[in-house]
Amino acid sequence: MHSERKPPPIQVSFFTTVGSSQTSGKLLHNLEHEVAQLTKLRSAPHERLNQIGPGKRDLPVSVVKMLAGREGNYSGRGRFSSADRCHVLSRYLPVKGPGLVDHMPSRAYVSQFSADGSLFIAAFQDSQIRIYNVDKGWKIQKNIHAKTMRWTVTDTSLSPDQHHLVYASMSPIVHMVNVGSSQIESLANVTEIHEGLDFSSGDDGGYSFGIFSIKFSTDGHELVAGSSDDSIYVYDLEANKPSLRILAHTSDVNTVCFADESGHLIYSGSDDTLCKVWDRRCFKATGRPAGVLTGHLEGITFIDSKGDGRYFISNGKDQAIKLWDIRRMTSKATCIPGQRSSEWDYRWMDYPPQAKDIKHPSDQSIATYRGHSVLRTLIRCYFSPAYSTGQKYIYTGSHDSGVYIYDLVSGARVATLKYHKAPVRDCSWHPYYPMLVSSSWDGAVVRWEFPGKGEAPAPAPAPAPASFSRNRIWRRHFS
Repeated sequence: MHSERKPPPIQVSFFTTVGSSQTSGKLLHNLEHEVAQLTKLRSAPHERLNQIGPGKRDLPVSVVKMLAGREGNYSGRGRFSSADRCHVLSRYLPVKGPGLVDHMPSRAYVSQFSADGSLFIAAFQDSQIRIYNVDKGWKIQKNIHAKTMRWTVTDTSLSPDQHHLVYASMSPIVHMVNVGSSQIESLANVTEIHEGLDFSSGDDGGYSFGIFSIKFSTDGHELVAGSSDDSIYVYDLEANKPSLRILAHTSDVNTVCFADESGHLIYSGSDDTLCKVWDRRCFKATGRPAGVLTGHLEGITFIDSKGDGRYFISNGKDQAIKLWDIRRMTSKATCIPGQRSSEWDYRWMDYPPQAKDIKHPSDQSIATYRGHSVLRTLIRCYFSPAYSTGQKYIYTGSHDSGVYIYDLVSGARVATLKYHKAPVRDCSWHPYYPMLVSSSWDGAVVRWEFPGKGEAPAPAPAPAPASFSRNRIWRRHFS
């Protein structure tokens, strides 16, 4: 049932001082890698803005000083740079609330904002996928009743032009829906056509597999998918057929994504514990990955690219997120005999306490983030938005029903959001506004914001004129 009712009181742990003496804010590592310097540059104010008025020259610079410097044109630009903007906005973490967006009698598996933040997609185990119009008070724009479901909706992806949505389940058939049509209730092949895209090939001999992960390419011409038959598939939408199958791993491929806008590089993560990098320009000649990255001790549940073709993060069943630089990859994996337990299964068992102290002897990651829990389902993790934070945070759902936000450079946990009563499989940070939406197996979809003074979040705004949306107001104010 769609609702904006106020939920009962919640618990939020929020530590404004990264690396403080508090347990949840302790420094986990001192990242001296190049990515740390890039992150600081993208979220640090102009040096002259730190020299305004009396007082210490410490970071972060107060908002008052930043605004005074902008009005006085201290930087010589007459406006905030992208780094200035991130320095201001990244301090406003979306930790207040939550406000209830919706509550369904089914587990939520997917929740994602569109690239411009105007739409929000939530997918549930009972075959429903809801698309909310964020700019129109979270009104349901499309209620999709999925076709040919096996177990659950495992993943969805919105096309770059936001005209089409694809959804996957434990089947080789992915379905595509027209999001822009006027029909709100989209019942598969009854009120609307849900076009089936068959990822299987003619030589499969009738073998059926499931798809765990699916993503549109930046140009919208292709889909990349990770499957239960240990493979990566690339589907050519113009030719309407698979253009590439890679037998990529020795176990389920739980997650795939394009590394950057070019579409040449693909990242994959598997239950075989490995992250792999695939270069499509040379794969047909070599038949091998461009490189392999080892470090996780258990299977990988999700990968998110920083979008630069160099860095990505992965969530693992060893209860850790890892940050990777693909320049560290090697041509083959380093084995870790005797360190994985074949008897342990994350779907119904807790992680062995003694295993938490084990480290991979050939860990190629550049940082590790711990505190959350990865059990029962393929829990996802992400970089925070580039526009508002300079990607200085990492955030993730958790089996313990929370959302965890880590500082990328220090490794400190800067916020923990607690409201749900069941695992949080997915969550999504608005690309421009300090708002985060979490969805859980308890069926609840809730939004967290930063209203300014600690009061409860304001109700969803009335529809704004098309040329003057909330997103544009926020972006213009901090330009």
